[in-house]
Order: sequence, then structure tokens, then C-alpha cells
Amino acid sequence: MVKNILITGASGLIGTRLTTLLHEKGYRIAHLSRTTRSGNAQTFLWNVDKNQLDPAAIQPAHAIIHLAGAGVADKPWTKERKNEIISSRTLSTRLLYDELKKGNHQVRTFISASGIGYYGSDDSENFFTENDKTGDDFLADVVRRWEEAADQIAELGIRVVKIRIGVVLSEKGGALQEIMRPVKFYAGAPLGSGKQYVSWIHLDDLCNLFIKTLEDETLQGVYNAVAPHPVTNKELTYAIAKALNKPLIIPAVPSFVLKLLLGEMADLVLKGAKVSGQKIQSAGFRFKFEHIQDALKDLLVK
Repeated sequence: MVKNILITGASGLIGTRLTTLLHEKGYRIAHLSRTTRSGNAQTFLWNVDKNQLDPAAIQPAHAIIHLAGAGVADKPWTKERKNEIISSRTLSTRLLYDELKKGNHQVRTFISASGIGYYGSDDSENFFTENDKTGDDFLADVVRRWEEAADQIAELGIRVVKIRIGVVLSEKGGALQEIMRPVKFYAGAPLGSGKQYVSWIHLDDLCNLFIKTLEDETLQGVYNAVAPHPVTNKELTYAIAKALNKPLIIPAVPSFVLKLLLGEMADLVLKGAKVSGQKIQSAGFRFKFEHIQDALKDLLVK
């Protein structure tokens, strides 16, 4: 039987590619969106702020992939924006929980996006694993609350998987585009010390990891979505420059400059963590892009 998959946040970088790959595998895809314009899938409406959700979205679904959430790097971290980042994740999950609790559905699996921001930051050479405790900064708090909201759905007897996503690399947007832009114009440089770790993952590997957790019903709980070989910010910057055949002639950007420009948001690029993807590998998942050079060759060298 072809399974029906409902995706929230489907218009984003991950959701767009994931929809395509699921279509190719024969799944029926529906989107839960704030607008009726949601790409190549049937679209149902919801409004998290008004606590509104079309119940017709839930009824035919066998699984829900929950990607919705305000972008953490889209706007400055004002008090209002921080509240929006948290509420867009927790309230949307709660809205889905409330609808699932009614019982008029056949949902067996709930897969929630999460983030490696859970671990906070650490410049050591030690790998974080899924068993480690949460960090103590803003992003760690966001992820902790996000996952707690998802855990409530497990109480309904639904299999819940939480995927802690690293820095997603794609030629169509996201972090790679932001790093590439100055490199292309001979203004690229490591940020801060350059020693902070970037635990990354190629977009296609990430989407296939979602599909793995969707299809393998033995999997539940939390999994890190990061390639096996993280790199430092300096290593990533130099690898991108090499892939683009551009020199790096600018010295590293001092931390204080980034803090002046970005405020607390500077933590996104000045801090990092070395995160392990071994758990999902032990569950049988195979990364196509294990090394940064292979990922960048696929994304940038045409």
C-alpha cells in the first residue's frame, strides 16, 4: 500500500527536496501550509497563531514529517523574535498533538525535525552523542522545548523520531550560499578563531535519512543528522574556496566584529560542536557524502 505522508514546513529547503524524493519513491504527499501555494502536493491549511488546523489533513495520513519552524538565522534575535522561534516550533507541535489526540486518524509515525543546537557549543575534540545532556544557551533551550513537545505525541502510542539536524549544505540556499558569496568576490575568510566545528550534512543525505526513519519502523527516539567527518570553520572555508577555485586573501574576521554586527546571533557562526552521526549509521544508514570535499564537489563543481 502506498503510504500517505503529511509534511509541515514543506516549502523550505528540506521540505522541497524531501517532497521530490518521496514522490519518486511512490508516496502520496500532502502539505500542511499557511497558504494554498505549496508546490507539487495537495495542500491543507493551518494557522498556528490562531490554533487552527484543517482536520482533513490528518485523517488520511499514515505518517507526519514535521519541519515547520521560524528560521533561526533569518532575523536579529530580539526578544520578540526569540519568542517566535520557540513558539513556531512548540505551538505547531502542540496543535498537531491536539488533533491527533482526537483519535480520528491512522497516523503511526511522527518524525520531527530538531537541531544539534541541543548540545550547545564546545571547542573540544570530543564528539557529542544522542546521550549527552543539553547545553545552556538559547538554541539549546529552543531544541529542548521542541523535543519535549514532540515527546507528548509518543504518549498517544505513535512512533516518534526526532532528527537533530546539523548545518545543511545545498547549492540552492542555506549556509553554503552565505559562505560562498564572499568567497566568490575574493572576500571570504574564516570567522573568529576558525577553530569552531561545523557538523554538516549534504541535503540529499539528510532527506534520505528522513526516509530511512520513515521506512524503518524499528527506529524511534533521537538521531543526529550529521556526516561522519565534521570540519572546522577554517577547513570549511578553505574547502569551499578550493572548490570554487578562488583564493582567500582576507584575514580571519575577528569575533568582536561579528558580535557588533550580529549581536547574540553571532553565536551561530562563532560557536560550534563536534557531533557524531554514528547512531544512525549503526542503524544501517549509509551516507553518500561522508567527506566535505565530496559534498562540495557534488554541489559546486558542475
